[in-house]
Amino acid sequence: MALAPDPSYHAQVPGRQLFYAGDWLAAQERLAGDLARASFALGRLEGAVAALPAEARAGAVTRLALIEIEAMLWAQGLPLRREEIGRDLMEARAGADLEAMRLARWGLRRLEGQGDPGDLRVFLGLHRAEVAGLDDRLAARPTGRDFDAAAAEFQAMAAGLSGVAPLARAPALRVLWRLCGLSGPEVLAEPAVWTARAMAEGCEALRFVPLGRHGRGVWVDGGTPVERMARQLAAAAAGAVDAGHELARVAGWQARALAAVARIKGDNPARVVRALAAHPILSAAMLEEATGISRDTAERLLARLRDLGLAREITGGRRFRLWVLAG
Repeated sequence: MALAPDPSYHAQVPGRQLFYAGDWLAAQERLAGDLARASFALGRLEGAVAALPAEARAGAVTRLALIEIEAMLWAQGLPLRREEIGRDLMEARAGADLEAMRLARWGLRRLEGQGDPGDLRVFLGLHRAEVAGLDDRLAARPTGRDFDAAAAEFQAMAAGLSGVAPLARAPALRVLWRLCGLSGPEVLAEPAVWTARAMAEGCEALRFVPLGRHGRGVWVDGGTPVERMARQLAAAAAGAVDAGHELARVAGWQARALAAVARIKGDNPARVVRALAAHPILSAAMLEEATGISRDTAERLLARLRDLGLAREITGGRRFRLWVLAG
């Protein structure tokens, strides 16, 4: 999707003249109970993810990241379903919305943990330009040294929010992001992804704080600092609960699937079940690499799981097929 130029980026009022960190500190004081509930929900989710084996933990983060980026893109008006995102990322199909897939690919990798949020140029995947002003009137955001100045202003003002808990400061950071013009006016996903990572400060297993469908109420937001922060904390608490339910759903599926394949001779069926539970989307080649079983055996066992109603193929083809768990 082409982004319209925003002339306001070229004659901005300095953000510090429009933003007062004390308003957000006062809001946090009023919402101490909401912050405690959201922090408790996030702590439970962090514990659940941390308890998973390494491969399953990485898969869980990717699974939650696909759900999150799907919700962000839909909120931005770029409707891509999570399976389509995963499928296009693995197949590189030419028929996808290129802008939507660019944001999906970038957002998924960042939510999985790539990129340093402290380096905004690198985090956003921007090429460094040493000069500014060459095409600023056509740009959706500042370029060159102008972007570096905007990023420095953002970081300086964000430092004033150090007394606000990471979970609670996200709406203030999104306000600052817009004031500093770090993204084009139509781009919701970039500040949403950055704040999702910033909220997870202190977490070890989680790379971001999932809001899921509840994020739509805060990514496009308005109102007073208290109103914005209250919606943010409610979304964080509800998102953490939903993410926990998703992990429980996968664990329940794995238990049912292991019971269903117990009658099949050998260890390979159980290996396939565990691999499918650990990866949101799986190909026979990935299964071969993850388990050491042959490609033919992998294809045969995936088809067996499909016949048992435990797996679903999402490409509809005969070759290079991709599988997800079913039920």
